Amino acid sequence: MTLEVLFADNHLLAVAKPAGLPVVPDSSGDESLYDQAREWIRREYAKPGEVFLGVVHRLDRPVSGVVLFARTSKAASRLSEQFRSHSVRKLYFGVSASAPRASEGELVQWLTKDEARNVVSASSTERSGSQRSVTRWRLAGNDSRFFHLDLEPSTGRPHQLRVAAASLGCPLLGDLKYGAAVPLPDQSVGLHAALLEVDHPTLKTRVVVRAPVPERDWWHWRR
Repeated sequence: MTLEVLFADNHLLAVAKPAGLPVVPDSSGDESLYDQAREWIRREYAKPGEVFLGVVHRLDRPVSGVVLFARTSKAASRLSEQFRSHSVRKLYFGVSASAPRASEGELVQWLTKDEARNVVSASSTERSGSQRSVTRWRLAGNDSRFFHLDLEPSTGRPHQLRVAAASLGCPLLGDLKYGAAVPLPDQSVGLHAALLEVDHPTLKTRVVVRAPVPERDWWHWRR
């Protein structure tokens, strides 16, 4: 699988993650995006020995889109702080077979993760062990089969957008864990990290990275 590089300099490496590829090595033993990115740096810059690459955020395995790595420890620290302070802008595209209950809004939920089952439940009120999540969303449009959402999380909780879509009455395509009726043929879910906007860790300029949607029928309207 060829690595699609979206942005690279001495401090940052942004790449397009295909659905189905883990960001970091996991128990499956499958090659990860992290492995591919380190190998690309080793080849591209003729780096001898170990290649440093900092993981500052992740996408779920069945989700596609922009993933940003740090190429220096300074960049990793400063980017991680941006993610912690929610100063990063993230825009995701979602696609569902059902219409949301309204055309736009802001969804505030308290999320609790069952680690054993890797499933997140949502509540409108705080519970012991829960985390507050905030998602701005709008119905971007629809075609003859699907409804397309713009999703902007202000927080970065596990499965946040997948749970948000289900809570709006429009579970993402293929997301059997959160209410979709049938799987997608490539085992992905209808969620794509389309845009990531951060402050450059040393230049202090704003860096905007976009990833094109996958070449799949359900993303045709977005293309």
